[in-house]
Amino acid sequence: MKTISIGEAAAALHIPESTLRYYEKQGLLPLIERDGAGRRLFSEHQMELLETILRLKHTHMPIQDIRQYIAWVIEGESTTELRLEMMTRHKQTVLNEMAVMEEALRGIDIKINRYTERLRKKTEQGKEENL
Repeated sequence: MKTISIGEAAAALHIPESTLRYYEKQGLLPLIERDGAGRRLFSEHQMELLETILRLKHTHMPIQDIRQYIAWVIEGESTTELRLEMMTRHKQTVLNEMAVMEEALRGIDIKINRYTERLRKKTEQGKEENL
């Protein structure tokens, strides 16, 4: 099985190497292999798992929940129902956060439109004064 170094993994995922080290210390990468010199080696499977971890982090899933998810993945098929329940709950949490963000964005758009209109009127008044 082909493996890549921590630097290659970090570059492929567009994250710092320190993030990968942190994830390992937090128990999110329990099956990382090492070469004879002790350097971390990432397999294709581990890269897929890292992509999942990053998606979960980007959607604000707590580290302890991600750790639990990873433990269930390692445990295997017997945890499929637990993983489904976790992902279903997390999806609802993400949808709720998105609704809050969409409402906030509407408020920002109102401000942008208000300020754009003010500046447009100010520019028009300036042009009229120069006539």
